[in-house]
Amino acid sequence: MQTQTVIDSELFFRLVDVGAVFANGVLGGVVARALRFDVIGFILLAIVTGMGGGMIRDLMLNTGFPVMLTDRGYMVGALLAAALAYFIDLSGKWTNRALIVIDFLGMGCWTATGVNKALAVGLDWIPAVGMGVITAVGGGVLRDVLVNRVPSIFGGTPLCATVAILGSLNAVFFTEFVGNANLGMGVSVVLCSVLGVVARWRRWTLPGAVSLTIPRPNFAREADRLRLRKIRGWIPGEPVDRRAVLPMASRTMDQIKNRMRRKKKES
Repeated sequence: MQTQTVIDSELFFRLVDVGAVFANGVLGGVVARALRFDVIGFILLAIVTGMGGGMIRDLMLNTGFPVMLTDRGYMVGALLAAALAYFIDLSGKWTNRALIVIDFLGMGCWTATGVNKALAVGLDWIPAVGMGVITAVGGGVLRDVLVNRVPSIFGGTPLCATVAILGSLNAVFFTEFVGNANLGMGVSVVLCSVLGVVARWRRWTLPGAVSLTIPRPNFAREADRLRLRKIRGWIPGEPVDRRAVLPMASRTMDQIKNRMRRKKKES
């Protein structure tokens, strides 16, 4: 019975993983169509988008060859996604909305698979969360780099990596504390899908960089202000000089001489 449960769990993970590869491969094909790529471009972007994050994860975990090279189901899923995007224009309004949902469905799948594989090799929960995020967004980052675009997770777009982090934390909780990895994967899929769609709808973004400035006293300006007050005859905190209230005391000697010269010229 225990062996049957393990087999069913592995089969479930594999089916979910291949489904996510297909979904994100379609997104890579959509980008290829938008940029007017040929067949090779469609295939390459579908493979990179669908399996790039998983390849990075497997190489970092050092668990042998990346699973895309040992399981033909992943490559078949990516190629089918490329063919679908190549033969069908998916740029319509409702199609774009469906692709957004598919994108976050795949993200939920990959956060859970990345976390579970990291925990299976004995990593702590913090690097496991990192593996979940890398699995979820790594393919999209590689795709954007290949087409000379700034990766969308770097900001300026609705939440993406943040959703992956929350999905990974959820998978860690259900795997480590509840003891049900399959339930954790299902909840991660729902959580990432709901949060991702709402973030796109409400245009939630993380704040950008801010510039904290500390006002510095302008000593030169302060010195001029004090000198001017001395010329006028009084500084707060000093005894009042009666001569300071005279109009003549509020002028410098140069100002007085210039005024006298102007009066002579006028006369």
